[in-house]
Amino acid sequence: MSFGGYNLLDDISFHISETDKIGLVGKNGAGKSTIMKLICGIQSPASGSIDMPNHMKIGYLPQIMAHNKGRTVMEETMTAFDAIHQMERELDRINQSLAERSDYESDEYMGLINRLNEINDLLSFEKSEPPAVQAEKTLLGLGFKDEDFNRKTETFSQGWNMRIELAKILLSRPDVLLLDEPTNHLDIESIEWLEDYLKNYRGSLMLVSHDRRFLDNVTTRTVEVMLGQIHDYKVPYSQYLALREERLVQQMAAYENQQKMIEKTEDFIQKFRYKPTKSNQVQSRIKALEKLDRIEVDETDRAVLTVKFPPSPRSGDVVFKATDLKVGYPQKVVFSGADIEIKRGEKVALIGRNGEGKTTLMRVIMGQLDPISGECKVGHNVQVGYFAQNQEDVLDKNLTVYETLDNIAVGDIRLKLRDILAQFLFRGEDIDKKVSVLSGGERARLGMAKLMLEPHNLLALDEPTNHMDIKSKDILKQALAAYDGTLIVVSHDRDFLNGLVDKMYEFRDGKVKEHLGGVELFLEKRKLENLQELERRFHKEEVKVEKVETVTESKKDFQERKALSKEEKKVKNRISFLERKIEEIEQRMKKIEETLAHPSGNDEIMALTEEYLNEKRDLDAMSEEWGRLIESLD
Repeated sequence: MSFGGYNLLDDISFHISETDKIGLVGKNGAGKSTIMKLICGIQSPASGSIDMPNHMKIGYLPQIMAHNKGRTVMEETMTAFDAIHQMERELDRINQSLAERSDYESDEYMGLINRLNEINDLLSFEKSEPPAVQAEKTLLGLGFKDEDFNRKTETFSQGWNMRIELAKILLSRPDVLLLDEPTNHLDIESIEWLEDYLKNYRGSLMLVSHDRRFLDNVTTRTVEVMLGQIHDYKVPYSQYLALREERLVQQMAAYENQQKMIEKTEDFIQKFRYKPTKSNQVQSRIKALEKLDRIEVDETDRAVLTVKFPPSPRSGDVVFKATDLKVGYPQKVVFSGADIEIKRGEKVALIGRNGEGKTTLMRVIMGQLDPISGECKVGHNVQVGYFAQNQEDVLDKNLTVYETLDNIAVGDIRLKLRDILAQFLFRGEDIDKKVSVLSGGERARLGMAKLMLEPHNLLALDEPTNHMDIKSKDILKQALAAYDGTLIVVSHDRDFLNGLVDKMYEFRDGKVKEHLGGVELFLEKRKLENLQELERRFHKEEVKVEKVETVTESKKDFQERKALSKEEKKVKNRISFLERKIEEIEQRMKKIEETLAHPSGNDEIMALTEEYLNEKRDLDAMSEEWGRLIESLD
């Protein structure tokens, strides 16, 4: 497959079996989406062929698609059953024809009987559950609510319309599923539901995703696209990484050994070429070299991000605080009664279904939206660096990559623009590309590069990893973990959040709830609640409530104990956070002390002394708070 003289895919071959679950992986722009379009017949290859049985039914979810308007969510979803309705109409026509005929022995009559049995078998399989119930379950699993079913599709965002298309594809029960980044517009809970669905899916699956956990849980085979070639591994993503590294090491060792052998053989030939006594041996070795199957080392694309956020200026202890916050728009209140407090150095995730208010809170923090009621305040000397969810709406498509940064950069940083762009993999001619031709992953990287133009002590990132490949996400996660400022991040990527954030605010049903601890603990708890909700929704008559013994503890005592337990957990989490931060500060102070003890001519003594005193003040304040919290637990 070629574009403008450039071979995107070059002489690739592979086979998809009936029950394969394949993760198609590679960098942004490697050709993953193109492979899916070739399979579907949307694009044609320059050479080679794609073969499949005639009866094969493919369900394809592209990254970008047109959405139908004029129907409600449920009406649009029910179009997935059009094929069933056609079969039902054909069944009626066959029954009517059989009733009118009397040529019972004819081939035509027997053909109608066979087709009748075939349709009945298909319908009994397809209608194991009423279509409306199937549609409801699927829509609820993908995050819709009962009250959404009768809303027109055009009243939903592009992300929600993508969920409708995904629901239609799943309900149509294709033989092969081709899903191109299906998790980009899904929240964590919907991703878990889709994960469970795909695990039990009986057909073939080819999946493009930058969610490592999702790939590991769903796929059993990994096809890597790199530099126009593919490498096929019969294992999930994490195992593929290990095997790939092992293969490259073995390949390099074999190549180096062969090169040594070739060098020795060529030395022998050169040394004894003109000695008659050695002529037979020389000729034998020349022929051996000619027949030798030479080992080639696979080319690898080793370009990676090298992100390191600049040191953050000191802010106040409380970076953002909201009390009884009510936020929304004239036509709708998004959430109310929210109490939120984010302290300096904390790394916080905003999680929940789309449309529940995560991005809306970001707009409040940025001063782009005033709350309806309640109080909210950004702390002293807080300098916010904001990454918006839809970079395609923020970036000027008429500018080049370089112009995007050059237009907003001021001062000495302008001399470093090429270095900053190189950190985000824009090198050589890449910096002259127009924004309009960039892929989603490239636009995300360019948006992140803009944050490097000035130091911030609060990074507010709204879905920063959408469209980023897995390696880029890993580098960004490491950079954010090492970042010494405060982080507020909206993300549905479990692997990205795991180990990065120490607190979460969940947006759900118009309320905001604080969760202490990691994302794994939250998911474990939430998944149980979801199963209970589905059980109540569809199997009310089957749910049995077991009788429990009466507990002597009063309801009031129980509530007080529960509140105390929650408060104690909150204190323990804060203690762990402080201990980690105290250790980090002590390490930084030790480095400064070492520099001040043996300064060089390039060291700025006054600046280092001021930095040391600031760190000392932070250390004293955190140590004092740590002591108070320890005493409160005794």
